[in-house]
Amino acid sequence: MNPEALLLLALFIPLLSALFIAANDAHPNRRELATLLASLLLLGVVLSLLPVVASGARPTVDLFEFASGLPLRLSVEPLGMLFAAVAALLWPLNSLYSIGYMRGNQEQHQTRFYVCFAIAIASAIGIAFSGNLLTLFIFYETLTLSTYPLVTHKGNADAMRAGRLYLGILIGTSIGLLLLAIIWTGLIAGTLEFTPGGILAGKMEGPTVAILLALYMFGIGKAALMPFHRWLPAAMVAPTPVSALLHAVAVVKAGVFTVMKVVVYVFGIDFLAVTGASQWLIWVAALTLLLASIVALTKDNLKARLAYSTVSQLSYVVLGAALATSMGVIGGSMQIVMHAMGKITLFFCAGAIYTAAHKTEISQLDGLGRVMPFTFGAFLIGALSIIGLPPLGGSWSKWYLLMGAADTGQLVMIAVLIISSLLNVAYLLPIVGRGFFAPTPAHDPDTAHHPDPHPASTADNQHATAGSPPPDGNRIHEAPLACVVPLCLTAFGCVLLFFYADPLYELLATIVRTTP
Repeated sequence: MNPEALLLLALFIPLLSALFIAANDAHPNRRELATLLASLLLLGVVLSLLPVVASGARPTVDLFEFASGLPLRLSVEPLGMLFAAVAALLWPLNSLYSIGYMRGNQEQHQTRFYVCFAIAIASAIGIAFSGNLLTLFIFYETLTLSTYPLVTHKGNADAMRAGRLYLGILIGTSIGLLLLAIIWTGLIAGTLEFTPGGILAGKMEGPTVAILLALYMFGIGKAALMPFHRWLPAAMVAPTPVSALLHAVAVVKAGVFTVMKVVVYVFGIDFLAVTGASQWLIWVAALTLLLASIVALTKDNLKARLAYSTVSQLSYVVLGAALATSMGVIGGSMQIVMHAMGKITLFFCAGAIYTAAHKTEISQLDGLGRVMPFTFGAFLIGALSIIGLPPLGGSWSKWYLLMGAADTGQLVMIAVLIISSLLNVAYLLPIVGRGFFAPTPAHDPDTAHHPDPHPASTADNQHATAGSPPPDGNRIHEAPLACVVPLCLTAFGCVLLFFYADPLYELLATIVRTTP
């Protein structure tokens, strides 16, 4: 099959699966089998494109033309290939996990969940393979709209409030800022095509470059730069498989991918380096990185802490782009992959804990690691990867970011990266420590009052009687196998990424025209 046909298949496989899933609302087994088969088929198609792109080819397909010179264009380049591979790899794992979670917690509207999930994956693939800014914007908005029903899945007051915030920030920033930036770019450059080296050099100068960059960076609300980050912690009211989608598979990764793609293919890192237009962005990313980590330390709700961790970790990608160096771009792009694998592991573990033990607060986890050793062991591996310790994949992205900061003489940013890793230790490792080493409480009620509950805890606790009974502390009691297997596989993936980072480097090196 030729690459262009594979490109079309990658987009239409999840869309067609959504139709089949909807048609089998009354047949849960068929519905879930269709989800799994479609996810595996998509993975095979995307991986089939990888050697084509690695060889230097750039398959391109125009779906139709809005106007002369404005096609809805799909095209594959290395950065998009990387993002598509992440989404395609994690979809089958998330699908398997979703089956265990949704059934184990007797969630309502499961067909709608799987349909919207499939459309969201198709949107992520469309973003990854966008050949121009117009195509990217259309799929970007589709991703927002398709994930709204997932954020509001529970249908209670907390979920609906989170959904309004979700739509308000993401649609508001994209229409009010991102679309304006795209129109301005088209008027200045005369094209919206993604072009190696950028399309703006020689066509604008002075403060207007920094202003246009700001419209893009804050218009890409899914990247969760402060102060446009509040939608992400609020969205933790959704079921855990949705949290995994938001944090690892599609939504926030679409945001930081778009940031990197705009910097590399619209502005060009050489142009940004010469003009110095991204210096302000370095500081915004650094502040987001540190402040979000500090906020994470204050959260007792497990999903809330992981949400603020994501806000911080996304800023590594933005920082790498803002450094406008080869190593910064490679490190930031690697962070998309490394964070996806580590953070999906942590959210899988959070969902497994809730499913097996009905616990949502970190203060409730004392001794639970001895009851759920596989879950807490996987959490430890994912946490160490997020922290950036070898032999785990997260160490490579942080190493290249440090090199990028050193290339520009940004000693303060080197300090920021080191302090951030220490903060990662402070808010992640105590979770594992409490699970394995704290004594099990003599009286362990299923629900408890917490003085500063996160919306996610309120929603989750409504189902505290669902699923299996809480563990008694005297025997191993893990979540259903469909939950435990995926989190073990993603934890193993964190290890594999450390030993197989070279292919990622070689693929990304072509973006910045460096040699490995």
